[in-house]
Amino acid sequence: MMDISAPTKLDFNNTEIAFKNKSDKDLNKAYWLFKMVASNTLIKIGTPITNFSLNIGLPITGIIKNTIYKQFCGGESIDDCYQAIQDLGKGKVTTILDYSVEGEESEASFDETCKEILRTVASAKTNPLISFCVFKPTGLGRFDLFAKIDAKQSLTSEEKAEYDRLYNRCDQICKACHDAGIPVLIDAEHSWIQDTIDDIAREMMEKYNQEKPIVYNTYQLYRHDKLASLKADFAYAETQNFFLGAKIVRGAYMEIERERAKENGYQSPIQPNKPASDTDYNEAIYFMLDHIDRIGFMAGTHNEESCLILTKELEKRNIPHNHPHVFFAQLLGMSENLSFNLAASGYNVAKYMPYGPVKSVMPYLFRRAQENTSVGGQTGRELGLIMKELNRRKAAR
Repeated sequence: MMDISAPTKLDFNNTEIAFKNKSDKDLNKAYWLFKMVASNTLIKIGTPITNFSLNIGLPITGIIKNTIYKQFCGGESIDDCYQAIQDLGKGKVTTILDYSVEGEESEASFDETCKEILRTVASAKTNPLISFCVFKPTGLGRFDLFAKIDAKQSLTSEEKAEYDRLYNRCDQICKACHDAGIPVLIDAEHSWIQDTIDDIAREMMEKYNQEKPIVYNTYQLYRHDKLASLKADFAYAETQNFFLGAKIVRGAYMEIERERAKENGYQSPIQPNKPASDTDYNEAIYFMLDHIDRIGFMAGTHNEESCLILTKELEKRNIPHNHPHVFFAQLLGMSENLSFNLAASGYNVAKYMPYGPVKSVMPYLFRRAQENTSVGGQTGRELGLIMKELNRRKAAR
């Protein structure tokens, strides 16, 4: 059961609340991990070496499982995640079960991923500590098929049938979530397949968001066109009389997007600088709060300023901390000072909990590590907070 004691005053520097469920051993291990992640060179060298070692069967799975995997993943199966889900719940934080197997390309693997995501829906239906389900569209269909549709190229009859199967997998998951009353997040991906994903998400929202927000599309605000997309989708939702579901993030593919735009000679979809991303992100918060009666939204962010803006706006507008249309979200193993202090102050908070077989989840983990090295100050903040808590505990003994 979740703790329902009175909310505390919000303080993102309160490391006692942030790391309440972590032992000294856990904190020391996390400190070492973030030091490793902070090294760009280590990430660049370690990624191909680890991939090579796993592919030829060297016995390094155990090392990975007890280090980076344990920090950022819940387990290899839904059952394996049970304890991590319970631990988050003790701090009033709920879970987004995220089956994070990436890079598969066969129809059999797409069918299996769909079945696994449906299992997360069944788990969420019986466990109130699982607040959202999620899927990555390219886990349900071939990347190149998305790209071909986005590029407005003609499909063969076989490709049309393939798209129908992809669409039906998405629909099956969204319907299951609608029937269970569990919201589902559709992850954003690369810009050259995103229009097709947006079209599917819009159709799913129109179909399943008639009574309340169930299907949530993801808007990457490091793109200069996504604030406009959010507003356009809301205008469409108003005319068609359904609720908009929106998860806002800054973005995950900046270097790849810029390089591809340069190579192919088109304007980069990425904002010119970080302040521009921050401005659009915060503008999206204001816009969604202006329409809170018709928008359910999740602020996926590790940015303290954006979290504070949202909390202050909720206070200013007299919107309850635990309004069902407003959630904060962070990744498992990161920004504990945001997640647990927000939750202790009565806000709705969920953690993305990736899970899956160690080898299959490695592409996800490498991507997260690379993202961390590109987010200015992220690992430094993590290290500083861990050291602060270790010193606090030492002084208290």
